[in-house]
Amino acid sequence: MGNCCERASNFFGPQKNTNVRVSLPAVCFVWQIAMIILFGVFIRYDDESDVRLWLQFKRENNITSDIENDFYFRYPSFQDVHVMIFVGFGFLMTFLKRYSFGGVGFNFLIAAFGLQWALLMQGWFHALDLTTGKISIGVESLINADFCCAGSLIAFGALLGKVSPVQLMVVTLFGVTLFAVEEYIILDLLHCRDAGGSMVIHCFGGYYGLAISWVLYRPNLHLSKRLNGSVYHSDVFAMIGTLFLWMFWPSFNSAITDHGDGQHRAAINTYLALASSVLTTVAISSMSQKKGNLDMVHIQNATLAGGVAMGTAAEFMITPYGSLIVGFCTGIISTFGYLFVTPFLERALKLQDTCGVHNLHAVPGMLGGFIGAIVAAAATEEVYSREGLELVFDFEGRFANRSVGTQGGFQAAGTCVSIAFGLVGGTIVGFILRFPIWGDPADDNCYDDEAYWEVPEDEETLPPVLEYNNHMIHKHQDM
Repeated sequence: MGNCCERASNFFGPQKNTNVRVSLPAVCFVWQIAMIILFGVFIRYDDESDVRLWLQFKRENNITSDIENDFYFRYPSFQDVHVMIFVGFGFLMTFLKRYSFGGVGFNFLIAAFGLQWALLMQGWFHALDLTTGKISIGVESLINADFCCAGSLIAFGALLGKVSPVQLMVVTLFGVTLFAVEEYIILDLLHCRDAGGSMVIHCFGGYYGLAISWVLYRPNLHLSKRLNGSVYHSDVFAMIGTLFLWMFWPSFNSAITDHGDGQHRAAINTYLALASSVLTTVAISSMSQKKGNLDMVHIQNATLAGGVAMGTAAEFMITPYGSLIVGFCTGIISTFGYLFVTPFLERALKLQDTCGVHNLHAVPGMLGGFIGAIVAAAATEEVYSREGLELVFDFEGRFANRSVGTQGGFQAAGTCVSIAFGLVGGTIVGFILRFPIWGDPADDNCYDDEAYWEVPEDEETLPPVLEYNNHMIHKHQDM
């Protein structure tokens, strides 16, 4: 597989010029103008954000107070999710000693573009009024758009430091498009439940980024090895991102669930799974080192795996101790992934995964999808009640006669769909990014902000430093 990528690299030629003075402004201006035109043609306020329609809606439904507007129910969750997207993901990417500007800055760029494209793509699939040809958006649309962006931000983690900002815009354009299609297939056609996005966000985004990274394999990336690691202050900044994500993950998994018990239960289940994964991550991290020292890589990442794996089953009656078990297991699996799987993937499959998204998003997301399938198939009327089953699994309309066993089977099928879309879509996008027109850095110029940012003078030269932390190197000597 690695030889295939090397032959493709030779075919497409070397990519050395990082000058994006023309390409980056052109992409930003043209695509933003396209967004303005498309929004003008398609996007309108929904019933609860348009003044005339809201007044009409209140009269028709005998509503006397504006507090019944969905904004007041959803906006607190939207705030939390928005902070996760821009602050949580952004600062989590700042662990590299010389790529903090790129980590948080490019995260900002692609999220700002992605949420606009997501409102259109998701609107065309879910909210298009066929009589008027318009898409109505409200606060829940904004939450879903942020979810859609998350898939591309996860993929960014696998490519961190190795691609240009223009390539990241292309990754986001196709990532949001693929996300909208697979989300429509999984949630609408297969009628799966995935409130926290284990399948549609994490599993898809993880495998999408990994597939792109595999196609963009760099045989001489070791020339930038000195910069592929962290220093003390960069790990502290990355830990800020971890803490923001960890604190707000219950909001992420419960943001679009039904009001009432579903939202309440999703927050509780996620809260417990996250707490459990912290303890097992610390335990395995300490056990892996000769003197029991903790590795910041594990603490920054694997402690979040419980929230990822709980995404699909968050609104189900998995029980509090079931949530703790999910977090317990995924904390162990994710930490072992950083210790053993990531080095193996690089050696055997030529897969260079900068942030280890395979261990934090791809595998926990896949496991979360299958956990949701098992919990759905095991649901009973004694636990849920008949009305509860209809409410939680949305058994109405053409799905009114679906059994919980059948629902479990479709949940598993949805997980497979997300994996397939990620791998196939990522491979295609990877070959598109192979063309030598995107301004990506040479193998000896990766993980360095100076390629695309104006760096302050006192930071322009980096003296040799002792690498104490590297996301890609397996520390055999200490284990």
